[in-house]
Amino acid sequence: MKQQEDVECMLTLHTLGWGHKRIAKELGISKNTVKKYLKQKGWVPYKSPKRKKVTSGLEDRIKEYFFIHRGNADVVRQELLKNHSRYISLRTIERAVKPFRDELQVKAQATLRFETPPGKQLQIDFGSTRLYIQDKLTQVFLFVATLGFSRRIYVKPFLHEQQSSWFKGIEEAFFYFGGTTEEVLVDNAKSLITKHYALTREVQFNERFTAFANYWRFCPKACAPYRARTKGKDERAIGYVKRNAIAGHKFASWESLESHLEHWMHNISDQRLHGTTRKIPLEVFEEMEKDALRPLKGKPPFLQIRELDRIVHKDACVEIDTNRYSVPWKIIKERVFVQLIENEVRIFYKQTEIARHVECKGKYQNILNPEHLKGIVGTFRPKEHEEIKCVENLNFMDAELSRPLADYERLVGGSWS
Repeated sequence: MKQQEDVECMLTLHTLGWGHKRIAKELGISKNTVKKYLKQKGWVPYKSPKRKKVTSGLEDRIKEYFFIHRGNADVVRQELLKNHSRYISLRTIERAVKPFRDELQVKAQATLRFETPPGKQLQIDFGSTRLYIQDKLTQVFLFVATLGFSRRIYVKPFLHEQQSSWFKGIEEAFFYFGGTTEEVLVDNAKSLITKHYALTREVQFNERFTAFANYWRFCPKACAPYRARTKGKDERAIGYVKRNAIAGHKFASWESLESHLEHWMHNISDQRLHGTTRKIPLEVFEEMEKDALRPLKGKPPFLQIRELDRIVHKDACVEIDTNRYSVPWKIIKERVFVQLIENEVRIFYKQTEIARHVECKGKYQNILNPEHLKGIVGTFRPKEHEEIKCVENLNFMDAELSRPLADYERLVGGSWS
């Protein structure tokens, strides 16, 4: 294709009476090219022929799959192959979704601050960290609850974030604040939510969590999937707890960790000047939010029963959350049924309760009852430095097994030295 200046020169020479051959010879081009441009009577920009795209007819589907799968082009390619029997290369899909990617990023970053009236909403979530407790690096799950209006915070440490921990954390937050809120905004935890459809925002809560919410008369709400900003007050609170209350601390025991957090809530968190509201949370709570909470009316805690199946180990113990609880040694290798009720561990064998212990709050501990171990040859003798939980009497060795070695030497002859 010739430049616009060349075509204008052809037209000028033609008006002067030059023929096709002479113009072609002068400009060093084909006479057919001269004929074409003289016939067009000017320069016309080149237009590439329209080709049918491999994605033609699938534009809407591509856009839908792109937003459902949060911008993963390879999953979009798999969906097209699975649902439409159309094989399209990954590079082609990436080019097709490029206009949508900027829109997805803007949606992810855009945030509208949402303020709630007093007593309306409680935001809850877990944050995990690793702490030194009894000189052991322990993973701790911090339950953090934040009142949406006053920004007052409640913190409770747990060894896991199973359903029982969520329930206990929510209840203790209600007791701490002195009332319940109309709504509780939760994360999309599997122990609370069965299904959450990202496209329709339809939420199906766990049946037990629904019963728990009905018991305390609050409406459960779930934040948008993969969009933690919808409960940003609590997200910021978790970071604040980790940086301010936990960072750099070591604790002699689990009890000292709980005591430290309780002191921090009353003397630091409640008394700080909040960065967003520019007010002190406790003062706002006392003045405007305390009376807006729904009264507890002396309601007891929601009954929590955690049920497990376990096999008794050779050391006559069952393992629960890394801790080992003793049972009568005669049922070694048998299957037992375990219930955790209100900080108690109850163990059943053939529908009969065979052991009961106080639930241990630490990790990798041995909780032993001496009566369970009587009759085992070489019964466990505690080391001087080892702490044994729930053992009332350590003098449980049978008299026959406690004879001095000299008695055995006289019987068999010889010496042990």
